[in-house]
Amino acid sequence: MKKWNFTEDDRRQMQALGITEAKVREQLRLLGKSSYFVKLHRPCTVGDGIHRITDSEVKAYCQIQEQAAKEGRCQKFVPASGAASRMFQDLCQYHYLYPSHRREEILAQAQAGDPVAQAFIPFLEGIRRFAFLDDLQEIMARKGIDMESLLQGGRHAELVPYLLTEAGLNYGALPKGLLKFHHHPSGSRTAFEEHLAEAVHYIRDRLGVCRLHFTVSAEHHEAFAQLLEKVAPRYGQCYQTRFEVTFSVQDPATHTIAVDLENRPWRGEDGRLLFRPGGHGALLKNLNELKGDLVYIKNIDNVLPDRLKEPTVTWKKVLGGYLLDTQARVHHYLHKLGEGPEDPAFYGEVLAFAQERLLFPAPKGFQEWPLARQRDFLFARLHRPLRVCGMVRNEGEPGGAPFWVVGKDGAWSLQIVEGAQVNGNSPEQQAIWAAATHFNPVDLVCALQDHQGRPFDLTRYVDAEAVFISQKSSDGQELKALELPGLWNGAMSDWLTMFVEVPGITFNPVKTVFDLLRPQHQG
Repeated sequence: MKKWNFTEDDRRQMQALGITEAKVREQLRLLGKSSYFVKLHRPCTVGDGIHRITDSEVKAYCQIQEQAAKEGRCQKFVPASGAASRMFQDLCQYHYLYPSHRREEILAQAQAGDPVAQAFIPFLEGIRRFAFLDDLQEIMARKGIDMESLLQGGRHAELVPYLLTEAGLNYGALPKGLLKFHHHPSGSRTAFEEHLAEAVHYIRDRLGVCRLHFTVSAEHHEAFAQLLEKVAPRYGQCYQTRFEVTFSVQDPATHTIAVDLENRPWRGEDGRLLFRPGGHGALLKNLNELKGDLVYIKNIDNVLPDRLKEPTVTWKKVLGGYLLDTQARVHHYLHKLGEGPEDPAFYGEVLAFAQERLLFPAPKGFQEWPLARQRDFLFARLHRPLRVCGMVRNEGEPGGAPFWVVGKDGAWSLQIVEGAQVNGNSPEQQAIWAAATHFNPVDLVCALQDHQGRPFDLTRYVDAEAVFISQKSSDGQELKALELPGLWNGAMSDWLTMFVEVPGITFNPVKTVFDLLRPQHQG
C-alpha cells in the first residue's frame, strides 16, 4: 500500500475531528484491501443456530425480565439520527417531473404505464389516512392555502412541497423520529413518542422510572429535546411514569476518510480531505459510554400503534428473560472459574453448557489439556458481552440475516451478516446467502456488565476488518467510502450471541412513506 504524505493542514483537520493520523492510515489500509468478505458456512435455521421459545417457556422468561426491570436494570437504546429523505423519493421524483399535474392526468399517466405516476398513486389515494395530515393542513392554512380545496380539485401534487420542504413541514429534511407516524384518540404520535409509549411496558422500574437513550444528529438534537419537553409530562401522567431520556450524537472522531477509485485520499476543491460519518457501527462508542446493564436496541422506525403493541412487548420480555437466564448461568460459572479449583468434571459441565446454550464448539483435544489451560480457556470464552437477537422469518425484506460464519481460525460462530459482506462473485457464497430462512429486524437485548458488575469495554470485541466499502459521489466524482463494522455486525463479532425466533408482527419498519398506509400502522 502506498504511504501517503499528509500536510500540516491535513493533520490539523484530523486533530479538529479527534482522529489520529495512525487511525487514518489504518482506514486507508482497509480501503485498499482486495477483499473484505466474510465466509459463510451455512444459514442459521431453527434448531441450528436459532432457538425457538416454547409456549410453556414464555411466561417464565417474562417473569424473569419483569423482575429485572423492576430493579431498574433495563434501558432502551435507539439509533435515531437517520434522515427521512429516502422515505419520500417517489413523491420527490413525481413533483420534480410533474409539479402541477392534476388527479386525472396522474391517473392517465399511471394507466399508460408511467412508473413515476404509478408510484405516486398511493399518495393520491391514501392522503387522508396519514397521521401528519392535520399538521399539513394547519401549516398550509397559515400561508393562506386551503388544503381541502386542493384535494377537492385533484391538485394533490401541489401538496408535496408543503410536506417536504421548508415551505411547510420540511419532512424531507427531518429524521424519522420527528415524523408523525400514527393516529391515536389523544392525537397523532411521532416515532419518537411511540418508543416512549412502548418502552414503558418493559423498561419501567418499581419507582416508575423509564430510561431511554437516543442517538441523534447534532442539527436535530434541539428539536428532539423540545419534543421530549412537550410530550414527556403527558405520557408520564398517562403511564404513571417518569422518563429519564438522554441523547448523544455520533462522535466526529468516528468519521472515516474517503478515497477515489484508485484509493487515493479524496480532496475537495478547497484541497481539504473528505471525512464521512462511519455508519451505524460508529454508535458502538455511544453504546459503550452508556455503561448500561441490560440494554434493548431497536431501530427508530420499527414501532406500532397501541392496539398492536402487545406482541412486541411480550417478546421484548421473552428476549430479556432468555438473556437473563443465560447471564445468570454464565456469571455463576465465571465466579467459580475465578476461584481457581481445578475440577475436570466442573470444566466439562461448563463446556457442555457453552456448547448447548452458546453454540460454540469444543476446541480439539480439550480434555487432554492441562486443567489450568482448560480453566483459562473457559473463562476467556465466557467473559464477554452477551446479546440475544430476535430473528423473524425471511419474507424478502432487504437487510442482514443470521449465519454460521467461518472465522480466521477456521472456527464457526454466529454472526449477523449484511449482503455487502458476501462475495457477489462466488456462486457458492451467494447460494448460502439466498438460503437464509430468517431476517435480522434489529431486535436486540444486550448484557453489558460482567459477573462483578463492571461495564465491559465494548471496543475490545470488534472485528476491525469487518468493514463496509460503498461507492458514493461528491462534486460529481465517484469515490469510495468506508463504514465501520456495523453495530450489530462486526462491532459485536466477538460477543456471546444467541438467536431467537420472534413473530413477524414485531417487525414493522417504515422505509417509505407508503408503509404508513399499511393496516398495522393505521391507529
